[in-house]
Amino acid sequence: MFTNNSLVFPAWHAACEDADETTKGLTVKQSILSFIRDESGAAAAEYALILAIVGAGIAVAAGHLGTAISTAINNAQSQI
Repeated sequence: MFTNNSLVFPAWHAACEDADETTKGLTVKQSILSFIRDESGAAAAEYALILAIVGAGIAVAAGHLGTAISTAINNAQSQI
């Protein structure tokens, strides 16, 4: 279908073109194993996990706060 892989996988194609001499000539299996073992992006994944946990906490707190505000307004309304 496509004869140029850069049209299908532009990021992969760019990464392969920019690869240093140590990664040129690797098979697909070797490239995948190398990618799995590479821990240089581990910090970004950890920050994303922390962000997800904090975001979930904020969402839960906002839900509880909304319920508390609604209850307080309903109580005030019934007192009037």
